[in-house]
Amino acid sequence: MNRLDETHDTKRVSWVPGAEPGSDFPIQNLPIGIFSSDGEERRAGIAIGSHILDLAAAADLLDPTWARDFAQPVLNSWLSRGPADHRELRLRLSQLLSDPGRRDAVEPFLVPQVEARMHLPCLIGDYTDFYVGIHHATNVGRQFRPDNPLLPNYKYVPIGYHGRASSVRASGQPVVRPSGQRKPPEADAPEYGPSRRLDYELELGLWIGRGNDLGQPIPIGEAAGHIAGYCLLNDWSARDLQAWEYQPLGPFLAKNFLTSVSPWIVTAEALAPFRKAIPPRPDGDPQPLPYLKDAADTEAGAIGIQLEVTLSTERMRAEGVPPHVLSRGSADSAMYWSAAQIVTHHASNGCNLQPGDLIGTGTLSTADDYGLGSLLEISRGGKQPVTLATGETRCFLEDGDELSMRGWCEADGAVRIGLGECVGRVIG
Repeated sequence: MNRLDETHDTKRVSWVPGAEPGSDFPIQNLPIGIFSSDGEERRAGIAIGSHILDLAAAADLLDPTWARDFAQPVLNSWLSRGPADHRELRLRLSQLLSDPGRRDAVEPFLVPQVEARMHLPCLIGDYTDFYVGIHHATNVGRQFRPDNPLLPNYKYVPIGYHGRASSVRASGQPVVRPSGQRKPPEADAPEYGPSRRLDYELELGLWIGRGNDLGQPIPIGEAAGHIAGYCLLNDWSARDLQAWEYQPLGPFLAKNFLTSVSPWIVTAEALAPFRKAIPPRPDGDPQPLPYLKDAADTEAGAIGIQLEVTLSTERMRAEGVPPHVLSRGSADSAMYWSAAQIVTHHASNGCNLQPGDLIGTGTLSTADDYGLGSLLEISRGGKQPVTLATGETRCFLEDGDELSMRGWCEADGAVRIGLGECVGRVIG
């Protein structure tokens, strides 16, 4: 697990505007991403306050041997370097951005975030979506199997499936309502048309750093070292398409039309102060099999990430009505399996993970109704509409609706850091 060091010092502050404690991007965060500005090429940058430090331009102030990686339009090569270089970059950035004496040298390489465009941080070779949110799995399973919501394998094996990497996009990409086959319960045959039950799924994304060779599993004690960082992830879902197509092979057109991610990779090092013990399993639940069990992961494998989802409609925006909070909860209370267990299980058969691969946790819902991670759960499958301040109601998303996800970490003795925002607006 990542250790605390001087970069986590709560007394350390940055001279960069907007980096004050309480913001998403104080000096204790320093997430990495890919940006462009003024028609220039895409390159690597670090979020600090209301600005981006252009790593490609500032490489000589850090380590000239990193310049080639920072000048690339994706972060795959940088992520492949692994934890040692990632920690060293964080240390040098923390020193540069906190020392007023270095301001004149560093300031020319700062770009206001409002003048930059964010891009997908990696060329994603593979995207895998898991199903580790036990409350979501139970809620959805109960709608289809009231007497047996969780299948027997759920508490033994982290369930996952391979998604579509080509349709992953950075926050802000419009959500084009998908079409496909759907079969209303009262119909004798399916029809083809736009989804009528468009939904979101609140997830975390894991970015793989160092990979593993084909045929060589990743031991649970080493799995954390293969995770470069985290982001917010929205696995948009067409529930009516999904209900018709998912048997026997699982989701297909209901999921692969778009997956949105927040653009900043919040590094594993930045999240060290927010590590928590994995919640104990309920009495009667089986313990993880030996290949999925590790004392260090049990002690600090969960992360205290707070998650919030808001919705605004066209009418709400026109009338200046604030977005409606759909849910608010915590990732650690939602996940039955840890990030390290996900990675270890994924590679346990010798599957080779690669730098820049993306892994989704699956929908993260808490045990209480206020922290549900999808409209399918909130509206009880469309039976209990959400009433908004304008008097509008929603069971599922309509054209013009904008869905926004935010995430942040807070803990005693640590400076709050944010994961940024993942936003998408539905268009017909």
